[in-house]
Amino acid sequence: MKSGAYDFIEKPFSTTTTLKVVRKALEKQNLIAENRQLRRKLEEMQGMNAIIGNSDPMRVAIETARQVAASSATILVTGKSGTGKEVFASAIHRWSDRGKRSMIRVSCAALPEALLEAELFGYEKGAFTGAMARRRGRFEAADRGTLFLDEVGEMTLTTQVKLLRVLQEGVIERLGGHEAIKVDVRIIAATNADLPQRVAEGTFREDLFYRLNVINLELPELRRRGGDVDLLANFFLQKYNDKNGKDLQGFTPAALEVLARYSWPGNVRELENAIERAVVLSKETLVDVDVLPPGVVAGRQRIDMVSIPVGTALKDAEMELIQATMDSVAGDKETAANILGIAARTIYRKMQ
Repeated sequence: MKSGAYDFIEKPFSTTTTLKVVRKALEKQNLIAENRQLRRKLEEMQGMNAIIGNSDPMRVAIETARQVAASSATILVTGKSGTGKEVFASAIHRWSDRGKRSMIRVSCAALPEALLEAELFGYEKGAFTGAMARRRGRFEAADRGTLFLDEVGEMTLTTQVKLLRVLQEGVIERLGGHEAIKVDVRIIAATNADLPQRVAEGTFREDLFYRLNVINLELPELRRRGGDVDLLANFFLQKYNDKNGKDLQGFTPAALEVLARYSWPGNVRELENAIERAVVLSKETLVDVDVLPPGVVAGRQRIDMVSIPVGTALKDAEMELIQATMDSVAGDKETAANILGIAARTIYRKMQ
């Protein structure tokens, strides 16, 4: 046993007992091999500064990001909360010609209007109470680099007007100042809001929307990403192993099944939190179901049903049904095509 044997069997032993032990040994061997393979994939991806994901929707998103990185176009990254918008923004910056310069981040929802304007554009001494000296804003700090505007949909209309001027003319004015300052900044904006709907409601400027939406990069929800859950779970396992001084080797088959079946409404962020919890609580060499969040375990069985409101366009209803079927078979296009009674090439074409 000390030399690495999996188990031992005492005499007299039965065939049933022997087979049971052998099956368990093979399961563990296969599981360790799978975890090693996943780790090798992760090491390859990280070595290439790539984003973690191997599903079809992520391949499309990554390819689009790589293609647009070399341009100077403004990019609007959209997607549900927790899908990795900032991760993609950082990758686009790294892959661009500006990658050696700074990428400055601003959360537009975290600051009230006056403070947001001061942060973005800077201010002159005496511009307002407490302005004891001149201060450069984030646009100047990001000159010849990238400015990432997170939650851009939460900007007030007043700030939107000032941002529009920067996009149109490439100049800013500090608060309390009158000098036009030229800036060379690549803007990447992100939002989980429905900006066209906000334009219709009059809370977001239409001209600014079109200026930001030169290239739209829409990120898929985790539930639409097929086998990426396993890759991400192993990535976060390594991350929180290192952070907590632990050496967990992977996941039990039951734990992997729970992770694969859960719908992840909080997307990648929720998965990361679940794996961090599991690493901290686990006392074994493999993460098992008992250390996963109760909500994830209880919600492992997804309801295989599609609800489509009356009035939905036929093409949208069709895509919703195709995507839901793909989700139910972990992204296997051949199986999904058989279920739907169509050719696999039809699914490839429509997904593209």
